[in-house]
Amino acid sequence: MRRFARFLFVLTLFLLILLTACGSDSTDPYIETFDADGTWSSGDDTYTSGEIVDGVYNLLIKGDDVSRWAAAGEDFSDGFYEVEATQIEGPIDNGYGMLLRADADKGDFYLFKISSDGYVWIGTYQDGAEVAPIIRDHWFQSTAVNTGLNTTNKLSVRAESGNLIFYVNDQEVGRVTDKTYNNGDIGLFGQTLGSGGVNINFDNFTVTPLES
Repeated sequence: MRRFARFLFVLTLFLLILLTACGSDSTDPYIETFDADGTWSSGDDTYTSGEIVDGVYNLLIKGDDVSRWAAAGEDFSDGFYEVEATQIEGPIDNGYGMLLRADADKGDFYLFKISSDGYVWIGTYQDGAEVAPIIRDHWFQSTAVNTGLNTTNKLSVRAESGNLIFYVNDQEVGRVTDKTYNNGDIGLFGQTLGSGGVNINFDNFTVTPLES
């Protein structure tokens, strides 16, 4: 009997330690400053290139009417997502931003993107192709976007179950209830909408657990 009681005590203690460890992991924010290579996908081809260099993730879209994304190899659901993006070269008629709840290999994800001439697009991709906006009908203009080259924009999303709120530079640009995707990877996105040569630096991608 004493041995059995001791076994139960040890088992209970082990479970408490395990639960504590799991709980601490779930409350830790994800912080990516791009100061090391990490797990982010990268590469170079005829039309695009993406790499971590000098403390940023640099995404260059060389071709005309081309899109590319890079993923972190992580998995998140609810949280406050945030990334900084700065266009350093190329035409300002473009698209760039963040993926969330993504299956990057399949090309399934929510996409939150802006353009350097002051527009916003929020919607879903499936099998690597644009499906539909989930806020408004297409691109929409917003004064929240800092326009032009060498200006930084902060994109943020508060995701709680199917409730999604989107911000540009701390200004809300839309909210929606949508349950197309529940969890998945995060990523970076760049797109040319005509001429190639769009060059974007991304920095400080964070995912912070929501306060309970």
